[in-house]
Amino acid sequence: MSFLAKPFIKWAGGKSQLISQLETFLPVDFDRCENLIYVEPFVGGGAMLFYMLQTYPNITKAVINDINTDLMACYTIIRDNPQALIRSLSGIQEKFYSLEGENARKTFYLEMRELYNGPSLKSLERATLFIFLNRTCFNGLYRVNKAGKFNVPYGRYAHPLICDEETILADNKVLQRVEIINGDFEQTSFLLDFEEDLFFYFDPPYRPLSNTSNFNSYAKDEFDDTSQIRLKKFCDHIQEKNIPFMLSNSDSLALDGENSYFDDLFIGYDVNRVWAKRNINSIGTKRGRISEILVRNYKTTAYQTINQLINIKVAL
Repeated sequence: MSFLAKPFIKWAGGKSQLISQLETFLPVDFDRCENLIYVEPFVGGGAMLFYMLQTYPNITKAVINDINTDLMACYTIIRDNPQALIRSLSGIQEKFYSLEGENARKTFYLEMRELYNGPSLKSLERATLFIFLNRTCFNGLYRVNKAGKFNVPYGRYAHPLICDEETILADNKVLQRVEIINGDFEQTSFLLDFEEDLFFYFDPPYRPLSNTSNFNSYAKDEFDDTSQIRLKKFCDHIQEKNIPFMLSNSDSLALDGENSYFDDLFIGYDVNRVWAKRNINSIGTKRGRISEILVRNYKTTAYQTINQLINIKVAL
C-alpha cells in the first residue's frame, strides 16, 4: 500500500524508517477503538502522524503539538492554504534554480537565512523560507543558537526539491482531521479529561548519548534532563488516567552498556529496544545502526499476539 501523505520537511530523528517496528508495539486492540484521538506532543516532521492517519480509519481526530513555532505554522498553512504556499515555494525554487554556480547559490541561501532570522515576516513568507532552508541547508538539520537564530550552513545540493506540490496537497487532505497547537508538550494535558479513547505517542528531542552528539537544539531552550524528568511525570499522569502511551528516546545503554538512564527513569513501565539507522553524526564512521528505547504503559501488543498465534500453531 503506497502512502502519498508524508513529511514535507527533513527532520533529524524522523520516524519513517522505524514505523514498521513501532506499529508492532501498538496496543493489540488499537484498530478496534472507535472515534480514537491520536496525540503527538512532539510531532516534528510527522512521519508517524501521516502514516497513522492513513492506516487507521478509526482515528477520527489527531492533536499535534511542537514547541517550534515556525514548524507548526507550516502545518497550519498546509492545512488551510496550500495553494498559496505552493505558489510561494515555486517562486523561490525558480529563483534558486536560475542561479549558476555554487557560490551564487550559497550567497542566495545565506541571504534567505538572514531574512528568515530577521523581524517582521508575514506567516506565508516565514513558512516559505522555513521550507526553503530545510531543503537546501546541510543535512536538512534544524538548529538554532542561544539567541534563537537558525545557523545551519549551506548544504550544496545539486537540484533540491523545494516545492513538493504533490506532498503538500496530499498532506493537506490528511491534516483536515488534525488540531494544531504550538508550545510545551504539557499543553496537551487538556485532552486527559476527554471521554473519547486517546493514544499518546511521544517523540521528544532525544537525550544525547555523548557531548558531541547533541542535536536537540530545535528551540532556544534545550530539552535537558530536567525536561526529560518532567516528561516522565507527565507520562505518570497519563497512566493515572488509564490512557495508553508509547514513547521513543535514545538508548543510553547503546553507548557503553552501563548507562541505564531511561531504564531507571521509567522503571515500572515496559521498556523495549528498536533499531534505527542514524546519519546526523558529523563523523561518517560513527553513523549506522543503533538501538533506541520504546516505553509503553500497556502489556499486550500486536507483536505479542502474533507470536502467541505462531506458538499455538507450532504446538499443534
